[in-house]
Amino acid sequence: MALSWSHMVLYVEDVERMLAFYTGVLGFEVTDRGPLGRDDREIVFLSQDPEEHHQVAFINGRKEAGPSNSVNHAAFRIEGLAALRGMAAALDAEGVAYNPRSHGNTWSIYFEDPERNGIEIFCDTPWKVAQPQAVAWDPALSDEDLARWTEERFRDQPGFEPADA
Repeated sequence: MALSWSHMVLYVEDVERMLAFYTGVLGFEVTDRGPLGRDDREIVFLSQDPEEHHQVAFINGRKEAGPSNSVNHAAFRIEGLAALRGMAAALDAEGVAYNPRSHGNTWSIYFEDPERNGIEIFCDTPWKVAQPQAVAWDPALSDEDLARWTEERFRDQPGFEPADA
């Protein structure tokens, strides 16, 4: 049986604040919203993919503030370094701190949403590398310099090979 990823649902404290971040900064669109029929709970559905009704949904009524203690982070693939750099610029514009990490097989930025849920946005590198690996990378490097740095940094690691091998 093969499973494919569809969506995640988060309990949130402030639906409107989360919507502002996920739509305004991350580029999601609200696809539906409505009452759940119990208490004053509402669910809001968001997606970036026209083939997916929702990739993320919010339900108001989160019980505890602070960072999530059961999920480390949700990860989203983005198409290429230009798009990843664009996301980093959008986070900078909002004053959201992020942590750039390369796993050898990806270039990633890690950050928290307004309710401290961990998020990773990444694009693939041209290589495969055995995991776990996580090394800070410099977003100021040009694409060529970043590719060169990544290859130099990871080429002696187990499993290093071109991704298309």
